[in-house]
Amino acid sequence: MPWSEIFSVEPFTWNAIGAALFCSTIIGLERQLRGKPVGIRTSALITLGTYLFLATTFQMEGTIVDPSRVVGQVITGIGFLGAGVMLAKDGAVVGVTSAATIWVLAALGVIISSGYLLVSIKLSILVVVILYGVDLLEENTRVMSRGVHAHVKRFTDRRKNTPSE
Repeated sequence: MPWSEIFSVEPFTWNAIGAALFCSTIIGLERQLRGKPVGIRTSALITLGTYLFLATTFQMEGTIVDPSRVVGQVITGIGFLGAGVMLAKDGAVVGVTSAATIWVLAALGVIISSGYLLVSIKLSILVVVILYGVDLLEENTRVMSRGVHAHVKRFTDRRKNTPSE
């Protein structure tokens, strides 16, 4: 058996798989390095899985398949996954950014399956800039350090300094 057949992933492409893994890895790495949910593994599986579902749908020519319905079902499923990472913790909802990150990861899988590999990479970099950049702003400016994030952080810091019973 020739090597080209062994490494063939038809009807998928290695370029698209590589783009899915690259995009999800840079986003997942940012989350994992900061101790947030949805690290590299989860990110890669979400983006790759979404790509595989849609790329498979696009290959079903001649059958009655509507890719927009598959996209709708992916969005619904991802919504449930995102809801699973959100928690109510002492009166504040936490994990919303992780849920939003899951949603964006699935959107990247849709973009990749549509053939926009370079666009997906650019958007992944933008996502990392948003995740990291806004956090820097919250840590270093008074205006951005108000709201729920500040209250949760203060509450968490107080609990860490309270002696265990």
